[in-house]
Amino acid sequence: MDHSNMDMGGMDHGSSSNNSAVSAPSSMGGMGGMGGGRKCKISMLFNVNTIGSCFLTDQWYIETAGQFAGACIATFILVACLEFLRRSAREYDRFIVRQHLQQFQSTTSTSAKTTGSVGSGEAAVGNACAVPPLRPSVLQQAIRAFLHMLQFSLAYIVMLLAMYYNGYLFLCIVLGSFFGFYAFNWESIPVGGSQSQSGKQEATVCCG
Repeated sequence: MDHSNMDMGGMDHGSSSNNSAVSAPSSMGGMGGMGGGRKCKISMLFNVNTIGSCFLTDQWYIETAGQFAGACIATFILVACLEFLRRSAREYDRFIVRQHLQQFQSTTSTSAKTTGSVGSGEAAVGNACAVPPLRPSVLQQAIRAFLHMLQFSLAYIVMLLAMYYNGYLFLCIVLGSFFGFYAFNWESIPVGGSQSQSGKQEATVCCG
């Protein structure tokens, strides 16, 4: 009787260990699931996964083709916005340069009028060509830093999206870069040797 009890106890112990071994993978599977049992298709190799994909977070889970199309459109717009921010940063720099030149020109013209003599006026015009360097104010530099921060953040997000190696998203990134640059970076380009000369004119204005 004692031996049978010991055998039965051993069987019970073995069955309980087997049950725990069987139930462990299911619990691990539940932990590995994304968003309440959903499993994301994530690959570090080139892929064209659509339904079941996740991007950036498990909350961005693709359940339908429409959701995946929305993810592609959002990626396209994100890259285009990055090009827009780059153009905005350049335009703001040009804006504060124009302000600096206008202030310098107004100060120079006022000093030339107060002198009243031709020789002094010619000297003032000659000195006007030497525009002092521009150091942005605290507010101007804060705006420049904010625009740079936005560029850096968007570029980092785009890089993370590209690391999913999804062919469709990669295509949207490339197209967004093309159309974003086409739309927001359509600027005048200096031709030939006039580049250095135009740079001097932009810096001095009066010497044209």
